[in-house]
Order: sequence, then C-alpha cells, then structure tokens
Amino acid sequence: MAKPATFPPSLNRLWARIYGTVQGVGFRWHVLHRARTLELNGWVRNRADGSVEVIAEGPRPALASLLKALRQGPAGARVTRVEESWAEVAPEHEGFEIYR
Repeated sequence: MAKPATFPPSLNRLWARIYGTVQGVGFRWHVLHRARTLELNGWVRNRADGSVEVIAEGPRPALASLLKALRQGPAGARVTRVEESWAEVAPEHEGFEIYR
C-alpha cells in the first residue's frame, strides 16, 4: 500500500484579502517585490470590489513577514482591513507573479 504524501509542516500557504485604498497605488508591485525578495511562490491580483487578493506559499516566517508588508502597504496605500487564512500545503505555484 502506498504511503500518503506528507509535506513538511514548515511549508504553508497564506491567503489574504486586503481592503482600503489598495488599487492604483502600486500595491501589487509592492507585494510582488516583497514576495520575490522573501523567495515565496504564488500570485497577487486586483479584485472587482477594489480589494487585492494574495496567495503565497513558503516557510511560515517568510509568510509572516509578507503579511506585515500587506498590512502596511506601499506609500499611497491606506489599508483598512486584512483577512487572512493559513494552511499547510503541497506547493502548487512556482515563482511569484501578478495575475490580471
């Protein structure tokens, strides 16, 4: 019988939705730069309701650093709320990109 796949508990996925003045202020580029610096995988995109959505995968400490950057945002952004969800995962993404 095959063993089920197991993944290191240190590999996590962060889903986040950021609200406020977060579109038209370079927020996605800010996230892209920070995520790549932290060597995370995933994506960021604008949502029709004016929010920004992020999926990022990697070690939890790096994801926590990204979450801090999401809460602050770039100059010109005004973050009013961040929803977040965490999960242990198998990697699904390679690299980090902006979805349009």
